[in-house]
Amino acid sequence: MKKRAEEIIALVEKTENEIIVSDEHIAGDVFIGAGETVGVRFLTKAAKRVRDEYPDIHFHIISGDRTDVTERLDSGLVDFGLVFGSVDETKYESISVPNQDLWGVLMRCDSPLADKAEIEPKDLFDKPLIVSRQADRTGIVKRLLGRSAGKLNIIATYNLIFNGALMVQDGLGYALCLESIINPSQNNELCFKPLTNALTEEMHVIWKKDNVFSKASQKFFEEITREK
Repeated sequence: MKKRAEEIIALVEKTENEIIVSDEHIAGDVFIGAGETVGVRFLTKAAKRVRDEYPDIHFHIISGDRTDVTERLDSGLVDFGLVFGSVDETKYESISVPNQDLWGVLMRCDSPLADKAEIEPKDLFDKPLIVSRQADRTGIVKRLLGRSAGKLNIIATYNLIFNGALMVQDGLGYALCLESIINPSQNNELCFKPLTNALTEEMHVIWKKDNVFSKASQKFFEEITREK
């Protein structure tokens, strides 16, 4: 109940701010939910172009995984979401982002697999695995490794890879993740190795069907869809 109450208060404040802006002046806030990925730069570059023309538009990026993003989008707390993978076309409109990301494994540099250039799925069958909390529900584990989550040794989950990386660093296991959302070069204890099947994941910007944008969000929408 507390969470829902906080969401209602945030939505009321967001709506009030949209209402008080005059019709003659383009100003306001744009809220974006996104995972931690270089694909966010597609949005930040568009935000810069919008700000150059409308300096009273402000942008707010809320980090989270797909579950966080879609929950906030469905509740009206964010205007746009950046997600990996397929899109539920019954609920959302979308555009593809000109970025793809590569699946692989984050591990300690002193792990038994660290000397391999690529990781085969069978290399991980007996290893303690750390996966995203939505991995089992979306079937990504089976797609990557050819086995369902129930037949693997999944010992922990994460929703943002920063915390997953800390688990890897402390020796809990190997994290399945996308390449661009972690920079192991900043930490000489960790390394990223791609999977041999070289699976990539597409990114999409999504928004609710039949959504009525604020003036600020409309300008951002026009910018990100300009060349689509």
